[in-house]
Formats: sequence, structure tokens, C-alpha cells
Amino acid sequence: MLGKIKKTGDHYEDDQWVIASAVGHLVELYMPEDIDPKLRMWRLAALPILPEGFQLKPIEKTKSKFAELKKLMARKDIGRVINACDAGREGELIFAYIYQLAGKKLPVERLWMSSMTPQAILDAFSSLRPGESLKPLEHAARSRSESDWLVGINGTRAMTAFNSRDGGFFLTTVGRVQTPTLAIVVEREEKIRKFVSRDYWEVHAEFAAQAGLYPGKWFDPAWKKSDDAEAKADRLWNQQQAQEIVDAVRGQTGSVTEEKKPSTQASPQLFDLTSLQREANGKFGFSAKTTLSLAQSLYERHKALTYPRTDARYLPEDYLGVAHQTFAMLADSGMSHLAPFARQAIDKGYIKPSRRIFDNSKVSDHFAIIPTLQAPGNLSEAERKLYDLVVRRFMAVFFPSAEFMVTTRITKVQQHHFRSDGKVLVNPGWLAIYGKEAASETADDKDGKDSKHLVPVQPNQSYNSRTLSPSPARAIRASARQLS
Repeated sequence: MLGKIKKTGDHYEDDQWVIASAVGHLVELYMPEDIDPKLRMWRLAALPILPEGFQLKPIEKTKSKFAELKKLMARKDIGRVINACDAGREGELIFAYIYQLAGKKLPVERLWMSSMTPQAILDAFSSLRPGESLKPLEHAARSRSESDWLVGINGTRAMTAFNSRDGGFFLTTVGRVQTPTLAIVVEREEKIRKFVSRDYWEVHAEFAAQAGLYPGKWFDPAWKKSDDAEAKADRLWNQQQAQEIVDAVRGQTGSVTEEKKPSTQASPQLFDLTSLQREANGKFGFSAKTTLSLAQSLYERHKALTYPRTDARYLPEDYLGVAHQTFAMLADSGMSHLAPFARQAIDKGYIKPSRRIFDNSKVSDHFAIIPTLQAPGNLSEAERKLYDLVVRRFMAVFFPSAEFMVTTRITKVQQHHFRSDGKVLVNPGWLAIYGKEAASETADDKDGKDSKHLVPVQPNQSYNSRTLSPSPARAIRASARQLS
């Protein structure tokens, strides 16, 4: 965006600009043994370690990169430094540590941008911020780094020394994020191990209507929540009671009442890394590590996806034009199963501003994972699956909501009630992009009951219960344990 600037060694340079990059963090805080060699020994007596100040040193494996940046800033023809690191706390910290350790006093300006469109880059360069204006963010970043040091160093040494008190060395790591997260996992695991499964029974019926058969599930309309978390309106804890219901209603006629109401379902939001990993695991069985590796390859090697290590699910507000261009690329791509939907979105004007998609307040360092304007070349099967997943989600978020007619049918046989839930797709909207996969993309009803197609009935008519049987089932949490 700044013109054709020639590469010289590891940096770019012309008469006006010298552009050089870090490779993530190049500088780290002193370790205890750097402060005092006596602290090499991990002893409880030496704790807590509370340095008067936090000194910095280059990270050993990237020492040469730091030396290069320091040398460039020392040149007499350099009059100012522009911090163009990520627009966020860690980006601020990367620069602050490098600049501090380099020991320079040049004026600093801040290039602040989350969007990577050509216009956004030029706009950011035309409105550079004074470096001092980002000092509060730098202070927050330093606080995070130093608190991690204090908690991690002291906690890890204390726990390791405690666990090694009888001999040996038992490294026990402690961290500001790691330790509370581990506590949550342990607490959950303990609940799983203590869980005792209980058999319960459900009574399922099949009713004969003029248009065909439909299923129903017994429930108690008078049921109320209690201290028993496993109790539900459709669960019976006694087989004899279930069998008595079966015997009472088998072959009997029942009366029907129905409630119908329209319902819509918007597409899921754009992917961040966590939601992409979760989706890829559910659909393809990819581990979180595999998904990240594939996304990195699609980003770095194929230039087909945007930066994957993001926690944002929104796009910058100036990305509407890029979205149009991306749909145009997809419409002309060789993806015959998706190109028609890209063309449809363009022709019908689906690509328009929406706070559900474009919101600067929800974007920090990086934005949601979407396809780039670069159509991918030869992808591996796994890369193709992940790319396809991202493209479908990107397209779906612009399409209209899916429209349903939701039916709740109550069949009353003597004094017993059976519930049937149905969901009829009226207008597929974004689900059309998923084709045969649409069923897996629609969430169950909010009350957790599966929605199925129901044959029509005439309200207040009587219907015969043709077949009926009690169904033993296992507690839901027991199944969840097996799944996990």
C-alpha cells in the first residue's frame, strides 16, 4: 500500500521508509536465576521471589532478529518509529518490550488497524496516533505479563518444592490461566466419577390418523421441578407404573389438540478459532490441533483463509466491499456445489450491512475467519473439507433465516397425555447452502425435544393408539459421560 519498496536483507527500504518485522515476542522478562544465580535452586525458603523491577532480555532463539531491529533503530537517518504491531494488548506489549530493550528515545507513533483492506491500511497511515495515547493499553499488557510471572514462578516453584519434599523432582506447574482451568476440569471429572446412573422408563405410542401414523411420548402435564435434577416430565422411575400406562391406553382412542406457530432460525455466526475447531471435530473428527494446523496451512501456504488464531466472530464495518468481492470470487470458482449460491446472493442483494456480521466494537486484533479473495489451488482432502466448512459458514451468514412451522400436538388417551413435536421447513433460506446436511445444521427445539415431520390431523378428532410399549432408557448424564 506504500508503494514498491525494495527488500534489503530481512527488511524493506526506500528513501522514505524502513519496514521491518518481529516474529512474535522477541523479548522476555528476566528469570529468577538471571536476577540472582542463587535462585537456580528451587527451595521453599527462597520464596516468594518479588523483584524490585522487571528486567528484559532477548529470547535466545530469536536474538538475531532483535539485534537487527535494534541496529535499524540506531541508524542516524531514522527520525521516528511507527508501531504497526497487532491492534491489541499483546501487540502493544511486543513493541513496548522491543523498544525498551533497544534503549532508543525516538518519537513513537501508532498504526492502529484491525481491517486489512487497502483503504483501511491507507487510512490508518494517514491518521497515525501518538504512541503516548496507547500507554494505558501498554500498562495493561505489562501488568498481565508481570502477574503471570509472579503467579507462575512462585506458584510453580512452591508446588514443585512441596511435591518433591520426600526426594526426587516432581515438576508441578502453576499458572494464572492454567490452574483455575485445571480446577474446573478436575471438579467436573469428580462429578462424573461420582455419578450413579439410574434406569428410568419412557412410554412411547404410535397413533393412527387418516393421513398416516404419528408418534407420541407420554408426559405428566402436572409435573414440576424438584431437587432431583434427573427428574423430567416424561420420565417414569418405576417399570410397573410404566406398564400400567401401557395397559391402560393400548388400542384406545385419543383426542387431539394442536398449537402451530411460525418460527425462524438464523444461520450461526462466522467462525472464530474455537467454534471452527468445535465444528470440525463434530463433522470430521479433527482434533483441535489438527484443525489449527489445517487452518494455518490454508492461511500461510494457500492464502485462502484469513488469520486463524482469532477470538472474533465479526468483520470490520469497512469489509462490506471485500465481502462482495469474495462472493464474486466464489461465484466464478470451480466449486460447482457452492458457486450457484454465491451468484444467488449477489443477484438477490443478500450482501448488505448487518450488525450481526459487521461490528468494529467486536473486533480487536483480528476478525472472524473467512475465505480470502485468493481461490485455493491443490488442497489435500482435509484442507478441502475445512475450507469448504468456512466458505459455507461465510455464505450462510448473509442468507435469509430459515422459516419453519412448529407444531406441538397433545394426544389425550383417557387421563394420559402424549406429546408430539413437529417442525416443517417452509423456506430453507441459508439451509439451502448445506443441502442434505441441513438436518444436522438445525438445532433441536429449545426444550431439547427432537422435531420431526408430523402427518396432518383434524383438531378435536379421536385417534386410535395402535401400538404402545414402555421404553427403558439410561439417564442422560450417563450417556454424556460415555460420549465424553
